[in-house]
Amino acid sequence: MITILDQQEDTIAEKTYAVFQASYAVEAEILGAKDFPPLKRAIVDFKNSETSFFGHWIGKELTAVIEIEPSLTAFHIASMVVHPTYFRQGIGSELLTFIFELFVGNTITVETGLANIPAIALYKNFGFKEVDQYDTDHGIRKVRLAIEKATLNIRP
Repeated sequence: MITILDQQEDTIAEKTYAVFQASYAVEAEILGAKDFPPLKRAIVDFKNSETSFFGHWIGKELTAVIEIEPSLTAFHIASMVVHPTYFRQGIGSELLTFIFELFVGNTITVETGLANIPAIALYKNFGFKEVDQYDTDHGIRKVRLAIEKATLNIRP
């Protein structure tokens, strides 16, 4: 089940933090990053965020989170994390499908580390195209992907 997450609620913010920490620890390893800013995000950062969070639940366990920065004509996937216990179970696809249905007709962008092949493959499977690459201050090569409003190609 996917629901909107109320980050003002302590328990939700703590669960969100835990999923982010577990997932981003794996991504940092994939990217070979010793200094990985997403791992420095504190619980208070989730509570004070102006983005929208949606969570995937199995029973009472939060298994994945997608964070969205919406606007009137586009939205940016600021983060999408799946707890490593639930990797390769289609949860990322479920979250993307949910978001595409929620924000119909909008251009969608997302960024990830260039070496994060599983994430890039997932986004490309949904029709995202690479639009840019750049280096961060932390030495990570990133790729920006986008999908235009009229070309959503949902293939979970």
